[in-house]
Amino acid sequence: MAIAPISNTYEDFIKAFHPKSGLDLKFYKQNQMQRRILSFMNSHGYPTFPEFFKALNSDQSLYDAFFKHLTINVSQFFRDANQWKTLKESIIPQLLQNKSPLKLWSAGCSSGQEPYSLAMTLTEYFPNSKFTVLGTDIDINVLNQAKEGLYKQNDFASTPPEFLQKYFISTDKGYQIKESVKRLVTFQHQNLLTDRFQSGFDFIACRNVVIYFTDEAKEMLYKKFTDALKTGGILFTGSTEHLFGMKHLGLKAVSSFFYQKE
Repeated sequence: MAIAPISNTYEDFIKAFHPKSGLDLKFYKQNQMQRRILSFMNSHGYPTFPEFFKALNSDQSLYDAFFKHLTINVSQFFRDANQWKTLKESIIPQLLQNKSPLKLWSAGCSSGQEPYSLAMTLTEYFPNSKFTVLGTDIDINVLNQAKEGLYKQNDFASTPPEFLQKYFISTDKGYQIKESVKRLVTFQHQNLLTDRFQSGFDFIACRNVVIYFTDEAKEMLYKKFTDALKTGGILFTGSTEHLFGMKHLGLKAVSSFFYQKE
């Protein structure tokens, strides 16, 4: 099928890219996103939007690399160690007081480091707890990596050494997460901005996902997260994502980057 021509404008490009990718870039801050796109185009030798869009439609590896570049898939196990300490010492014990199985969600989970970190934390420090962990992302390729569960040395910069020894198997290709952890996490494809959410979560982690979103998109997303939480449930945000002015959503800060639904 022939690809309809587009003009050499950012607006025309993102309009054409939306139905192909499911990623609506109008929800992202234009200045930052346009810089990211132009940087990628320049580094790959495409001077105009029409040429680049045509190439995306004919070269799957280019498309995959571009999609990964846009969705900023950067993660580590136990990233921001102090926040995981707060989670272990304060947040999870509080959530476990309700006695029912915990329902946890890592939204924008990239290649799975965060949801697996949640599963390992609960297994290691709360061995009698019952829980489910969901990991979702818009990028099919990183979800496939998450399901495979094979990681490189640089994924473990913040990982306690005993966790690496206990929950991973060293192989020639990297570190393979053990099946005992893998089966605790379910992965699903999801577009946070357009898809409906499940409900009844005790805990939602969405960190370093919304930093390029417009204020309007952030407001919409945080409302959806709040609606998906149980009363008393916790939203865990990234270290650059303080929720100032979100009290009208019914969230109160209980620690730095942890917000409770009232």
